[in-house]
Amino acid sequence: MIINYFLNLKKTYLNKLIDYVRDYLYSICPLIFLLFLNQSNLFSQIVVSEIELPISVYETSGLEVINNNLITINDSGNPSNLYYLNENGETVFIRMFDELKNNDWEDLTADEEFIYIADIGNNFDTRENLRIIKTSINPDNNIVELINFYYPEQDDFSFKQLSKYDAEGLISNGDYLMIFTKNRAKKITEIYRLPKKAGNYKAKLIGEINIESIVTAADYNKKLGLLVLTSTKDFNVYYIHKIKKFNISRLKNLKIETCEIPIGKTQVEAIKIIDNDNFWISSEAEINGSPYLYKISL
Repeated sequence: MIINYFLNLKKTYLNKLIDYVRDYLYSICPLIFLLFLNQSNLFSQIVVSEIELPISVYETSGLEVINNNLITINDSGNPSNLYYLNENGETVFIRMFDELKNNDWEDLTADEEFIYIADIGNNFDTRENLRIIKTSINPDNNIVELINFYYPEQDDFSFKQLSKYDAEGLISNGDYLMIFTKNRAKKITEIYRLPKKAGNYKAKLIGEINIESIVTAADYNKKLGLLVLTSTKDFNVYYIHKIKKFNISRLKNLKIETCEIPIGKTQVEAIKIIDNDNFWISSEAEINGSPYLYKISL
């Protein structure tokens, strides 16, 4: 708490200094002001906390918060578990789904009653068993329902290095789930809609967002009207994209705020909104390294 207080205090004074310098530069020369504005984003994000996670979640690929616990998963080939963590990154509880195969679990989302596990990883466009796993928020109830789906635009399931139908982002939006694809071929994200009821479905293409990179995670907060995405261009640098007043019916001319995630080379595949300015992200363990949980302030 004390560290967070001083970090936030530092950020407040730094932002005041930036505002003062910006106003001064604008008063003497608008051209210098524009140059400064382009660089000031370097100071607009800080790492509030960095927490080493247990090696059991070395391929953390989703984040959700329920009852003050952070929940994460591992991606392909790992045990079919939900890992409940406290804010210190310590394991509180492991919820096991031994009857399920983790084909490629890539994200998590939840509503008031259910958790939705996105088994949607499709690295080379070859999968024909894409699904969302639906289970109760109550950890004592491990009954699952399956929302199976396919992309109607895909008619070729041969191996592709630059896949179009891979996905790592899932959000809950009212009565629907929204998938954000990881289109390596176009470096855009397409948004597909699915109902929340068990069954077999043709995913409905709603639109696309051009962020000139590939999406690795998504989260949406209805009360804040805020959508956030993480992405990368080269798997060395990762970004957070904030879209305020997000409305799925208005995808043209979106105002997207983009910030580089200031944690160096890593692999970010999960994000959770805390409030308008603060976010949890998790990164996979690099070679001989550890997974980490970060609190980022933008």
